[in-house]
Amino acid sequence: LEYEGTAYRGSQVQQGLPTIQGELARALYQLTGERPRLSFAGRTDAGAHAWGQVASAVLASPLARERLVAGLNHYLPESIAVREACWAARDFDVRRSPARRCYRYTIVNTAQRSPLWRGRAYHVAETLDAGAMDVAIRSQVGRRDVGPFVRMAGLGGRSTLRTIYRARAWRDGNLVQVELEGDAFLPQQVRRTVGTLIQVGKGRLSAEEFGALAEGRGPGRAGPVAPACGLYLMRVEYRDPSQSGC
Repeated sequence: LEYEGTAYRGSQVQQGLPTIQGELARALYQLTGERPRLSFAGRTDAGAHAWGQVASAVLASPLARERLVAGLNHYLPESIAVREACWAARDFDVRRSPARRCYRYTIVNTAQRSPLWRGRAYHVAETLDAGAMDVAIRSQVGRRDVGPFVRMAGLGGRSTLRTIYRARAWRDGNLVQVELEGDAFLPQQVRRTVGTLIQVGKGRLSAEEFGALAEGRGPGRAGPVAPACGLYLMRVEYRDPSQSGC
């Protein structure tokens, strides 16, 4: 799935509110007459976006993949599109089977705001040192406790140990991009990491101070939380791609 999430209250269904899952469920019902249980590979916050979200459902309708894609896109709003569909193995678990998830955060780094990026990137007027941000974020690669970057309320006892396989920041013209690839992510982890990293880019934190905050040793706490408008779920990779039939 690809979607522009500005108008939605996140990916997960919420009664009476517009969500990505709610729109996909509605389109599936209009196409097949079925109301299957939908699961997503990763949750995205209200206002966040996706290039490569993955969803799964058990359908009785024997639709060809091409017809399923075209039919869903016919009923979905223009802000959501199905890019591809596959028949998966019965034991496929869209949430637990992924080996990696990749998130990207986009910052418009210009003196004046950019209306064309409104809702799709976070505007920061102060010039950011993307090189310093890259040095700081690369220190997060490895198996670590990401608790300092997580909203602890609602974790329900889940472990905050996560593996970050790749982390980088770079400048692309007027954009500064931050990318994190890991086994799994927790609420606000990417956005709080980026919010803290922006302080490095502004020269208000050193890479060493960023590392200390990440380990819970620094003065104060990590943050602030960067707005959801700049966050994109880029892709989801599975341990056994043959499971999906893609």
